[in-house]
Amino acid sequence: MAQTARTMTPGSTASASTGLLRSARFRAEREADWQALEKLVAKAEQKGLHRMEFAAARDLAAGYRRATTSLAIAREISLDRALLEYLEALTARAYLCVYAPQERLGGLVQRFFTTSAPQAMRRSALFIAIGYLCMGLGALTGYLLYFENEAWYFVFMPAELAGGRTPEATTGFLRSVIYDTNPDQTGLGAFATFLFSNNTRIAIFVFGLGVFLCAPAIILTFYNGLSLGAIMALHVDRGLGWDMGGWLSVHGVTELSAICIACGGGVKLGAAILFPGALSRRAALQRAGRDAVKLALVAAVMLLVAALLEGFLRQMVQDMTMRYAIGWGVGALWLAWVLLAGRGRA
Repeated sequence: MAQTARTMTPGSTASASTGLLRSARFRAEREADWQALEKLVAKAEQKGLHRMEFAAARDLAAGYRRATTSLAIAREISLDRALLEYLEALTARAYLCVYAPQERLGGLVQRFFTTSAPQAMRRSALFIAIGYLCMGLGALTGYLLYFENEAWYFVFMPAELAGGRTPEATTGFLRSVIYDTNPDQTGLGAFATFLFSNNTRIAIFVFGLGVFLCAPAIILTFYNGLSLGAIMALHVDRGLGWDMGGWLSVHGVTELSAICIACGGGVKLGAAILFPGALSRRAALQRAGRDAVKLALVAAVMLLVAALLEGFLRQMVQDMTMRYAIGWGVGALWLAWVLLAGRGRA
């Protein structure tokens, strides 16, 4: 056996040498094309195919076809493994540059608002309805408890959130806050900023904590409704219910809806853990997360719009009918977008 091994060694060495020479000759004949293709691929990966000149894009496609031919030949004649791995990596990168979908950031944003986001909202309608239900029940509870005992107001409304609007405040003061055209002098500007930041924090919490079996998201949304019901009850008690409703409508329809939508996203995550169905809990959470993240992004956009409405229109518009028209008109536009956008698209 030792003699046989010794007699085979020279042949094996010769075969290996022949393979190396063949690989070297194959590489030398085509390496210039591969290097040119590699530069074009790097340029396409950096800038995007749509920003390349026509000639460069044409050369990239032609170079990709030549590289795939080289790869097929290299596999057929069994060249060295290092060369095969290089060609496989190069052709894979070139393939992605030539054939992968090329979509700009603007296209992604447009597709989100015209298709994927409204479709996710419709698929999550039940969970969003739960968010609105929690907010509504909280508001009703806070409203009724205020008329049961005014002391409940201080339980539901932190002093910094009340902004001086407490049962001890005069009706004249409450009215002046609603109709004051210079909110910085009365502290209303600071109160509006605090109110927005508070609602933004709540929206983040109700979404993020929803994964913990839904309960934190539901409780936080319900508590936010308690504050809303208590402050409305205070103004109704002073004969300013209609005025306060208009003051809140300008930004509140959008802002409170954002909280309910964020709550819906959180509850959807929690429901995926509680009721995974035939899937594993991890798979169910991943599946629900695709829509839940879209709901969170929609809520963030709505909070931004609410901030613009709050900053520019709420105190500039003094007519109460116009305040209602602006607030609920914007709400109707949101609803139309959810119901109509993205219909009939894959």
